[in-house]
Amino acid sequence: MSDYIIEAIKNGVWETLRMTAYASLYAYIVGLPLGVILYATAKGRLLQNRPVNIVIGVITDIMRSLPFLILLVLLIPFTRFVTGSSIGTTAAIVPLTVGAIPIVARMAEASLCEVQPGIIEAATSMGASPLHIILHFILPEAAPSLLQGAAINVATVLGYSAMAGVIGGGGLGAIALQYGYYRYQKDVLWTTVILLVIMVMVIQGAGGLLAKIRRKT
Repeated sequence: MSDYIIEAIKNGVWETLRMTAYASLYAYIVGLPLGVILYATAKGRLLQNRPVNIVIGVITDIMRSLPFLILLVLLIPFTRFVTGSSIGTTAAIVPLTVGAIPIVARMAEASLCEVQPGIIEAATSMGASPLHIILHFILPEAAPSLLQGAAINVATVLGYSAMAGVIGGGGLGAIALQYGYYRYQKDVLWTTVILLVIMVMVIQGAGGLLAKIRRKT
């Protein structure tokens, strides 16, 4: 590989990490509260509210069922409105965030559902408000599961970022497409694949380690 391509791969790694980090952060800012609402408004929960639960649940499931490549295309006008462009690393963060939000919401809901009912009953008997119970009992108790889920979600966003290269999103996906596929440079293609696999393994390993540490505290 030429020095130019090596430099492009280095830049692609940083662009991929940037897209993944920002999209994951924004997805959790929106998705985690949605997951808490889905959990709390379900039947028999602290804030049972069937209409709210159904509406949010249906919207979340519809968004989650859309293939990411289709979502990329559908969001081009919205992406252009938000960032002023539909191509580039910054623009790719928008569809990555939108695509990850429903996944984060459902993953967070599943983690919260693992909390033992006895903890909630004990907190309720002490007169704690629903919000206090969620913030100080349910979320801390579900933290290990939430951390493991976060690792899976971040790895998913990383995979999505590679697909963003199809519409000029930048990162390793764009390099694999431009050099590895269009120019038949198999060494570039396999290098980007190996780098993506390593990044996913590191993210999932870090998530598992943090979850273990949280369980011991």
